[in-house]
Formats: sequence, C-alpha cells, structure tokens
Amino acid sequence: MSDTLDKNDARPDGAHRFGRRAELIVFAVIAAFIWPVVAVGVVGGYGFLVWMSQLILGPPGPPGT
Repeated sequence: MSDTLDKNDARPDGAHRFGRRAELIVFAVIAAFIWPVVAVGVVGGYGFLVWMSQLILGPPGPPGT
C-alpha cells in the first residue's frame, strides 16, 4: 500500500467527480433550457404584475378630466 494520497482520495464522501465533457453538457442544458424558461417566467410574471396593478389602480398617466 502506498503512503501517498492520490488527489482523488482527498474528495469528501458523496462528492461526484465530473469530467470536462459532463460539465460542458450540464452547462449546455442550463444555458439552453433552464435559463430561457426562467427568463420567460420572470418577464411574464412582471407583465402579469403590471397588468393586475393596472386593473386595480387604473392605467398610468394623469387622471381623466
């Protein structure tokens, strides 16, 4: 048995070792699928908030004369 530690032996238990290819695949999934869904949800949520506030408070601008 060798007394030297391999660099992979220093990993904490439960830590997964990802290769560069797996990391690029995870990045591509996040960049191509998850972030666009989050962006559409945020913009849609903001639009819904503005729409509901205008239903309650009325349209923007000076009050009608």
